[in-house]
Amino acid sequence: MPPAPAGARTGGLFRRLILGSLDRIERVGNRLPDPLSLFAILIGITIAVSWIASAAGVAAVHPGTGDTVSAVSLLDGAQIRRIFVEMPQTFAAFPPLGMVLVIMLGIGVAERSGLIAAALRGFVQSVPRSLLSGSVVFAGMMSSLAVDAGYVVLIPLGAVIFHSVGRHPIAGLAAAFAGVSGGFSANLLVTSLDPLLAGFTEPAAQILDPAYSVLPTANYYLMIALVPVFTVLGAFVTDRILEPRLGVWDQAEAGDEFFSEEEDQGTGSLSALERKGMIRAGLTVLAFALVVTWMVVPEGAPLRNPDGGEFLVQRIDPFLRSMVAIMTIAFFLPGLVYGVTTGTVRSDKDVARMSAEAMSSMGVYIVLAFAAAHLVAFFGWSNLGLITAISGAGFLQSIGFTGIPLLVGFVVVSATINLFIGSASAKWAIMAPVFVPMFMLLGYSPELTQAAYRIGDSVTNILTPLLPDFPLVIVFAKKYQKDIGIGTLVASMLPYSVAFGIGGLLVLIGWVVLGLPLGPGSPLDYITGG
Repeated sequence: MPPAPAGARTGGLFRRLILGSLDRIERVGNRLPDPLSLFAILIGITIAVSWIASAAGVAAVHPGTGDTVSAVSLLDGAQIRRIFVEMPQTFAAFPPLGMVLVIMLGIGVAERSGLIAAALRGFVQSVPRSLLSGSVVFAGMMSSLAVDAGYVVLIPLGAVIFHSVGRHPIAGLAAAFAGVSGGFSANLLVTSLDPLLAGFTEPAAQILDPAYSVLPTANYYLMIALVPVFTVLGAFVTDRILEPRLGVWDQAEAGDEFFSEEEDQGTGSLSALERKGMIRAGLTVLAFALVVTWMVVPEGAPLRNPDGGEFLVQRIDPFLRSMVAIMTIAFFLPGLVYGVTTGTVRSDKDVARMSAEAMSSMGVYIVLAFAAAHLVAFFGWSNLGLITAISGAGFLQSIGFTGIPLLVGFVVVSATINLFIGSASAKWAIMAPVFVPMFMLLGYSPELTQAAYRIGDSVTNILTPLLPDFPLVIVFAKKYQKDIGIGTLVASMLPYSVAFGIGGLLVLIGWVVLGLPLGPGSPLDYITGG
């Protein structure tokens, strides 16, 4: 046999190095305790570090207010009382908890009636297999229109879709997770995140220029450009790196939950009764969409902002914040109609049973959410997250980079801080007063600074257990691989994070080099007076 070409040998070596590194990350990560135990250990470490930091007088000056932020010991009497008194509230107020449970009520009926299985069979039969990975990643990015609902809906659907065509379900889950979370800032439409970040960027810019105005569409053009880039990169990582590494999936690896929910889905063509049910379910969705349109489009409609707003995203803010309720109903009604048509729903008792089964399947997540809620709360109460963010921002400012290296450094610092503070708005509230004026003094517009932040902020979402929805993703993964650990999940998501980070940086650098506008009326360069 002739020797392989040098390029092939080099490519093979590069691929082996990548896969070997991921295997080492997985082995190390999976030596960690069970996720519940790990959260408990991290809580203990946070408490200990807060006590040490408080005793050492660790503090930082908030760049926005000028106030000194000091580390707070969680072993202080007042904090101990707070931990015990607010424990139920801390758990109940955990942001993803209510959203997950509410949506699962609707999904339970749609899933157990057979609607989701039938719809997925129809989907996979209509989408070429070569485009399946990219379609899942793209759908994940677009799901940010529904705020965080993509975590609950699309990530488990990604796994089911891949399984239905004989591909590894963890690869489908990872592709959806990459789109939903790693590509959170990329979209073809303006989302609720745009005006939220602009609301912090504008006052930060006005520190130097009181007349400066930042539009909610400040990064719109760049965010559109990132969508095809992340779609292609996500599909490449899924097909060429992750799925070959995962190998062939064995149903023996699945958790107890798998067979009760998915063994009857099948991959064959839809029967006549199923097609009839799908048609009626589709008409139900259409009717519900018309009702929602009536509640959103006309002036004075129930889901429009009564105070109005200059931009569409502001005028329909109640609609955007109603997505959880809307999606619950959008799953429940067609699921009910499909079930009645096909005979899987014969009485109201069947509906109650389906919703109850959906709730019972969330037991593991509820337990993990309890621990995760307190870890996130303790990190905030101790001020450790805030001090870490301020210190990281100050470090980048002290480096003294300019030009492209400055932008790259800022993206890296944003990505690093994101590992400790999950909220995009909370981090930007801290960082904007420091970096926006600093970049303006160097000739860069506030819109450019915000764009660089958004790229760094999103690409490491999929790596940090401090992401509020991270425990939920683990629960979904355990349905297909019962012994999956944090190490396996992080190792699976790391290639996406690296690819999205590099791809996002190259797009940003190209935008700067070509001098393209970031959005309508959003320049790259700062000109005094805005």
